[in-house]
Amino acid sequence: MDEKHKLLKKHWGFDSFRPMQEEIIESVLQGHDTLALLPTGGGKSLCYQLPALMRNGICLVVSPLIALMKDQVQQLNDRKLKAACIVSGMSSDVVNGVLANALSGTLKFLYVSPERLRHHMFIEHLRRMKVGLIAVDEAHCISQWGYDFRPPYLQIADIRQYHPATPVIALTATATPAVADDICTQLRMRDCHRFQSSFIRENLAYMVIHDGNKYQRLLRMVCRIGGTGIIYMRSRNGTQNLARFLEESGVSATYYHAGLDARERDRRQARWMSDGCQVMVATNAFGMGIDKPDVRFVVHMDMPDSLEAYFQEAGRAGRDGKTAYAVLLCDPSDKEQLVHDLATDFPPVKMIRNTYRALCNFYRIPMGGGTDSQYDFDIEQICFNYNFTIREFYSACRILEKEGLIAIPTIEDAYSTVYIPASRDEIYRFQVDHQRLGDMLQCIMRMYPGLLDGATPIDERKIARSRNMDAQQVINDLKHLHEMHILQYRQRPQGPQIAFTSERIDEKNIYPSEANYALLKDAAQKRVNAMLRYVGNDLECRSRQLVTYFGEATEKDCGVCDVCLRRNRKPDNVKHAVKKLLQKSPVEVRQLIQLLTAEGHEQVGDTIREMIDLGEVRLGANSLVYLEN
Repeated sequence: MDEKHKLLKKHWGFDSFRPMQEEIIESVLQGHDTLALLPTGGGKSLCYQLPALMRNGICLVVSPLIALMKDQVQQLNDRKLKAACIVSGMSSDVVNGVLANALSGTLKFLYVSPERLRHHMFIEHLRRMKVGLIAVDEAHCISQWGYDFRPPYLQIADIRQYHPATPVIALTATATPAVADDICTQLRMRDCHRFQSSFIRENLAYMVIHDGNKYQRLLRMVCRIGGTGIIYMRSRNGTQNLARFLEESGVSATYYHAGLDARERDRRQARWMSDGCQVMVATNAFGMGIDKPDVRFVVHMDMPDSLEAYFQEAGRAGRDGKTAYAVLLCDPSDKEQLVHDLATDFPPVKMIRNTYRALCNFYRIPMGGGTDSQYDFDIEQICFNYNFTIREFYSACRILEKEGLIAIPTIEDAYSTVYIPASRDEIYRFQVDHQRLGDMLQCIMRMYPGLLDGATPIDERKIARSRNMDAQQVINDLKHLHEMHILQYRQRPQGPQIAFTSERIDEKNIYPSEANYALLKDAAQKRVNAMLRYVGNDLECRSRQLVTYFGEATEKDCGVCDVCLRRNRKPDNVKHAVKKLLQKSPVEVRQLIQLLTAEGHEQVGDTIREMIDLGEVRLGANSLVYLEN
């Protein structure tokens, strides 16, 4: 047994490598710059962790996600391998301790964010470290054409001058050919050895289902497929509401989002991982580093903003090689929401720079200072002081965060929200019966027109000023209205923090020039257009659409996606017989199966389930099957 296999067995407990892992590891061991494009669940981490053990010096890992860094460090420490990370929020004493261990050779792996590469103190330590390997995780973030471009990634190549003989390995699960080329260019890779596994997942059935009643369609699907699954939603409130609906419908479910404290997130994740519940309803905060092989379905209740994000999340299903389903549920409003979100995500460059100046002035950050400082994030007060709307201000903050200048809480941690699910008739009756609270309701509806459409950010102090009230009284009234089920009020969590991850710079030097910013927005628009084409293309095999997007040519249809199933469906006597029986009146499902089986038809149950999924018939109360018009 060679050294690679001995280490694989000793630290990871495996006897053999997954496809392409050994070739990638050998490339790194020979000192080559290496680009590894492996699907989600393909074992990317092992491709740098194992060869790092066989090379002299520390392995420096650049990663964009704090949660993922911490998870990787914990896994390595559990394997008795010395690893640590440096993240924002750490005290200077802790950071100095980690760097001292890295210099002394105590650590084998050091994880840092790309923003850390801007810190002079870190660079001074890095110059003196013995670095055996540089690993760049989520490498697509370095490309302006990638779906999650982060400008600080562009500085990674600058550290190569301190260790010119040290190889670099870049890893990602999703990269188009243009992005792959850009990764190699931006990292200044020399004679780069590329490894790309096929994007084809033969066991994964991709489905796009258009249905105005997503909850009921999802329930039928979960009950039919069985096994564990992940359901992705955009909003935190959405995850909670859907998990509650599933529980009330007899499906064991929990929810997961970044608003839960770390201990509670870990508890829910562990419960789902150990099959303590069937379904995890989550935002995209869930999934990184999760390797549960027997996930039978991944469902998206909201349309992702790119095929890259969709492919990565859908790929968490069926890692055991058995049949699994990746389902995208759509309704007519999804397209409009995606287009609206794109516009919101790209505020004008002038707004971004004004926001940065306002933040620095509000917190009195001097030029050249502020690194690693933290403050209470009072988004409403900042917006009031500088006359920003909350949404445009937060969108600008998100761009600044990607620039590596600040770190901010998620949008749902930054302000309070209100949603009014009641009908206009119910609202009118309430206003008649409850004059004071009715006046409050009318006031906030006038100030925030979107309350009837979904959770909308509100500022209690602004409402209080408009009504000459105390802000606490407004909060009490909103809580009262919430208890009366007139609206849904979520108060801003106490103590959200903003961190300045780099020293203050002149806002004129913030990366996006007008021209570059226009290119970024155009690239995002193209990704949204690709997503919309995928959803709207009911003629071409879903799998072929996806792999073609990622630059892989194939002439073979998958045969199992919704498009292939419709195309390959032959005239079916069973379906005809089902529809003929149901034309007269609804029939209980068991009776329907018995009647048709008695007539000599086969696979009647499977046919009925397929017709339900395709919306040709509907399963109602008391298991009655109805013919859809």
